[in-house]
Amino acid sequence: MSLSDEEVAFARELFSGLGDVTTRRMFGGMGIYHEGTIFALTRSDGVLLLKGANGFGEVLEAEGCEHWTHTRKDGTATAMPYWTLPDAALDDPEIACDWARRSLAHL
Repeated sequence: MSLSDEEVAFARELFSGLGDVTTRRMFGGMGIYHEGTIFALTRSDGVLLLKGANGFGEVLEAEGCEHWTHTRKDGTATAMPYWTLPDAALDDPEIACDWARRSLAHL
């Protein structure tokens, strides 16, 4: 599965308030960068995730965000340093950018 042009445009628009946002397709999904620093991903299934480094993952979990666990081909699971966005952030670019800034502050 690969991201559609609409999914790419949605992510770019959602975080456009940050200013310098770029994207790079990878592994069927996409990395989302601010000034060259990756702070979010869109998985190939369209799920948008924020990086939760240096304790920020705990903040996201307290908000009810889901931690991404990737299952490899051999069946082993690996916890990735990314969490889903709070639901309100998916509908409001201002809220999404606030969460993105908080994520970036922990990188």
